Amino acid sequence: MSKDQSTSAIPVIMVTTKDQETDKSWGMRQGATDYLVKPVAPAELITKIRNVLDR
Repeated sequence: MSKDQSTSAIPVIMVTTKDQETDKSWGMRQGATDYLVKPVAPAELITKIRNVLDR
């Protein structure tokens, strides 16, 4: 994700069923901009997207 210079500016929000803190840490270390656990409320996803795009 963020390690490749050609794609490093593309924000990534991981949406997954994995809800352990170690899973979130792994995702963030891989370059995710944010991490959400399913089921995700539509309003929460929209808020996260807006926050990422406002950076």
